[in-house]
Amino acid sequence: MTFEGGPDPNLSPNRHHQHHVMDWLEDSVSFLSSFLDDSYAGNTADQITSYEWWTQEEDQANMIHNPLVSTLATSNNSPLLPQAEFSKKRKLSTNPTTPNKTPTHQNRQRIAIEGDGGFEEEGEANKKPAATGRKNQGKGNAGSSSNGVSKEVRWAEQLLNPCAAAIEAANISRVRHLFCVLQELQSFSGDANHRLAAHGLRALSNHISAAGIAIPNRGETPAATFATTEPKLFRSAIIKFHEVSPWFAFPSSLANASILQTLTLDPSRHARSLHVVDIGVSHGVQWPTLLDALARRPGGAPKLVRLAVAGGAAPPGPFSVAPPGYDFQSHLLRYARSIDLNLRIDHTEDLGAGSVALTVGETLVVCVQFRAGHGRADDRTAFLRSIRELEPDLVVLSEIDGGGGGEVGFPAGFARNAELLWTFLDSTSAAFKGRDSGERRVMEGEAARFLETAASEGRDMWRERMATMGFREEAFGEEALDAGKALLRKYDGNWEMKAAPAEAAVGLWWKGHPVSFCSLWKPHRRN
Repeated sequence: MTFEGGPDPNLSPNRHHQHHVMDWLEDSVSFLSSFLDDSYAGNTADQITSYEWWTQEEDQANMIHNPLVSTLATSNNSPLLPQAEFSKKRKLSTNPTTPNKTPTHQNRQRIAIEGDGGFEEEGEANKKPAATGRKNQGKGNAGSSSNGVSKEVRWAEQLLNPCAAAIEAANISRVRHLFCVLQELQSFSGDANHRLAAHGLRALSNHISAAGIAIPNRGETPAATFATTEPKLFRSAIIKFHEVSPWFAFPSSLANASILQTLTLDPSRHARSLHVVDIGVSHGVQWPTLLDALARRPGGAPKLVRLAVAGGAAPPGPFSVAPPGYDFQSHLLRYARSIDLNLRIDHTEDLGAGSVALTVGETLVVCVQFRAGHGRADDRTAFLRSIRELEPDLVVLSEIDGGGGGEVGFPAGFARNAELLWTFLDSTSAAFKGRDSGERRVMEGEAARFLETAASEGRDMWRERMATMGFREEAFGEEALDAGKALLRKYDGNWEMKAAPAEAAVGLWWKGHPVSFCSLWKPHRRN
C-alpha cells in the first residue's frame, strides 16, 4: 500500500508555515524542538510549540474517560492474613480510583510479606476530603522512589520474584499465599510498587493459567494495552508520553540527527531520494521533526522522501501494535505538503528487496527502534540477516539495555523484566507528576507486557550479533550528541545520557541505571 504527497499548489510560500502549524500536534510538543535548535534546522523552539497532530476539532479532552482505561474502584475489606512479627514498617495508602467515589475506611492493618528477608507493612487509608477531589498517595508516590534505594522500599519485587520462583518449583501453597498478599496490595493508581504488584500479579496469573494451574485472582480488570485502546486515547497517550518522558523520544532524536548527518557528510546525497525503513514503536510520532528539518536544510530537501513502514518484519513485542483504526499516514502526508516536502509512505510486512522496492541511487536508512529484541534467538538472527541483505547506507538500532546475555530460566527472566518495569513505572510517576490518567495507564499497561516476554539483552550481546551479521559500528556525530543533551534538559533531572569514550553507542539512564542504548551501524561492503 502506498500513500503519496507533494507540495500543495494552493499554498503560497508565505502561507505554508502558517498552515502546517495547525496540522500536526495538538498539544505543545517539546520533544520536537531539540532538532530544530541544531545546525540542521536553524529554527527556534518557539516556532514549533503549536504544531498539531490532528485537526483542532478532534477534542482529546474526552479521551481520558474511555471505558477501556477508566479508573477502577477497589476495596480493601478482605480479612487480614496470618500475622508475623517483623521489624520494619512503612505506610500503605488506599488510593481512590474514581473521583466521584469515597474510599471505604480501613483500619490499621498488618500484612506479613514473605520475601528475601520479610518486612512489615503497616498502613491506614484515610477518606478523601469531599471538596478537593485529590487522591491520597503513599510515601513512595510521584517518583520519589529510586532504583538505587534498598530493596525494602521496592517491596513489590520482593513478593513477585519469590512467587515466580515458587511457580517454577511447583510450590502451590506458597504461590497461593503470595497471591493473597499481592491481591491486598495491588493497585493501578497507587505508587510504583502498587502498580508493579498489579501488573506483576496479572503476568504471573497468565503464566500459571497457561501451565494449567488454577489459582483464584480477584484482581482488578486487566490493564489496557495498545491493542485494546480506543484510537483517540492511544494517539493522545503516545503524544503525551513523548512530551513528558525521553524513553522513546531520546533514541528518536539521535536517530533523526544521524539520518540528517548521513545526508550532510556526502554532498552528492543532497539531490538523491531518501528512503527510511521504519521498524519501530513511534507510530508516526518520530517523523514530523525529521521532515521539518529536511525541508529547512540549506542544501534543500531530497527530491523524494520515502517512508516504508515495516512493522510486521520484526517479531511483535511491547509498544509495537497500534489499535485497529489508528491512522497516521494521511496526517503525515498533509503535514509534508504544508512544508513543500515530497513524501511517499509505503507499507510492507517483510524486508524482501521486492517488498521494500529499492531504487538505484537512493540513500537507504533502516531505523530499528525497540523491535529487534523479541522472539527467539533464531528470529532475531533472521531479522538482522534480512536487514543486511538490503545493503543499507545506515542502520539505527535502539534496544533495551538489559545488561544480561543469553537465555535464562523463568524466575531469572521474570526478575530482570520486573526490574525493567519498575524503572518504567518509577519514571512515569515522575513524568506524570504522580497523577493518574488514561494516558499513563495505557502506556504502563503496554509496558507491563515486558513481564511476558524474553528477558532483554545487553548492548554487548547486540554488538557481537551485529558484527557477526557483517556490520561495523559507527560513532555519533557531535550534532546528534548535542541534540540528545538538549532534549534531556526538558525532562526530569534523573535522566542522563551516557556516552563512554571507548564505546560508540549512546545510553539512556534513569537514576544511575541503564535503560536503553542507541547505536549506528554500516555494512561492510561486499566486493
